[in-house]
Amino acid sequence: MDLISPAFAQAAAAPSLGPDMISTLVPFILIIPIMYFFVLRPQQLKAKAQAALVNGARRGDTVTTSGGLIGKITKATDDNEVEVEIAPNVRVRLLRQMILDVRSKGEPVKE
Repeated sequence: MDLISPAFAQAAAAPSLGPDMISTLVPFILIIPIMYFFVLRPQQLKAKAQAALVNGARRGDTVTTSGGLIGKITKATDDNEVEVEIAPNVRVRLLRQMILDVRSKGEPVKE
């Protein structure tokens, strides 16, 4: 005695791009531009603004680092690093990428 009886497959209709298939795909097609304008584009704009802020930081600016330290930029050692004074006579080298915010602008460099 078999516990499982044989199953016979019936001929299935070939899938078509009928009205049912199109009405199912329309919401998914509409989601792509909505995701772009509400998620991806604002992130790109925010990243571009952050990069401009970090690259514009110069000597005398008070900055906040990603580690939570607040200090004043004393020297830009190269394009990727700055020297930040976090306490009197305590200076650390910091990657520009680690700057989260420029809290106050310093004076222009005197010539």
